[in-house]
Amino acid sequence: MLALAGRIREQVADPLLLALTGTPLINDVEDFDAIWRFLGWTNGQKPGPELMEKLDATGLTPADKAFYPEARSAVISMGIVRRKKKDVAADLPDKMIADLPVELDDEYGRSIRQAERELGERLAARYRRVIEARGDRGLAHGEVDDDIVRLVAHNELEESKAAGTGSENVFTMVRKIGQAKALLAADYAVQLERSVGKVVFFAKHIDVMDAAEAHFGASGIPHVSIRGDQSTPARQEAIDAFNNDPAVGVAVCSLTAAGVGLNMQAASNVVLAELSWTAAEQTQAIDRVHRIGQDEPVTAWRIIAAHTIDTKIAELIDSKQGLAARALDGEAAEETSSDSVQLAALMHLTRQALGAQ
Repeated sequence: MLALAGRIREQVADPLLLALTGTPLINDVEDFDAIWRFLGWTNGQKPGPELMEKLDATGLTPADKAFYPEARSAVISMGIVRRKKKDVAADLPDKMIADLPVELDDEYGRSIRQAERELGERLAARYRRVIEARGDRGLAHGEVDDDIVRLVAHNELEESKAAGTGSENVFTMVRKIGQAKALLAADYAVQLERSVGKVVFFAKHIDVMDAAEAHFGASGIPHVSIRGDQSTPARQEAIDAFNNDPAVGVAVCSLTAAGVGLNMQAASNVVLAELSWTAAEQTQAIDRVHRIGQDEPVTAWRIIAAHTIDTKIAELIDSKQGLAARALDGEAAEETSSDSVQLAALMHLTRQALGAQ
């Protein structure tokens, strides 16, 4: 998109470029960088002429405390239009996210926790090797160097992405946790369906969806499936059946494929069998139910594997929620790191293995 915008500017004088997003802003500060570069407001390194002129007009510099709210207003005045959900649908019922910790106390669960400990020890060993090579640089007893922790975690993350499912890493570990939670999450969805009605069940991995659907079938609950490999007519047929057929009790949805563009207000309960890597993806999934046309309070039940990295991922996702409010609206949201959830989770494992607070 950035290359396309560059070619348009070469051929058209003063082109009109619009950057539109239907997803909750923002997953990461980098989202702003890409959007502003597309619009020509920055070059990725410094403000462009138009933005610089507006910043200069404030008469302030970054050394002044009042600069930042003025700079935010200057940028927004250049053409940011933000439609907040509370303004569009002020009459929507309440939405609540409830965490349900589950114990993975079988042999498979114990193997997951052991693999998590081994990954942490591997990261800690890498950290110690770097410290030994560089020297402790005056670190107090029990203190860790956060820059080196981040470096170690970043290298592990890049190796994990390259290796895919061929080695034990944070991605395969999270997938195993999802597999271990599948039947527990599906059983909770069965209880919900029998007590309060229709349920939307979200999972990230196909094998977790398969296990859940098998459980719903064995429990005698008619269900539909919404996956990424479906044709548009097949997907719409499944949505219509869920919304209109009283007999269909559960919609089993792919977190990535069904997280946008679907209206499923026939349910007011959502089960998140697996956690997303971003706050925005989680919000989008819940908002398939919590949208215009919904007249019941919505509850999203997050199934979280206790005593595993699952709990930390949930905490990290929640910490990202206030980023857009702080960046765009100037609200006093809690300051959080811009590290990705994957990177932050690996840093947590490293610190944990090192015995750091």
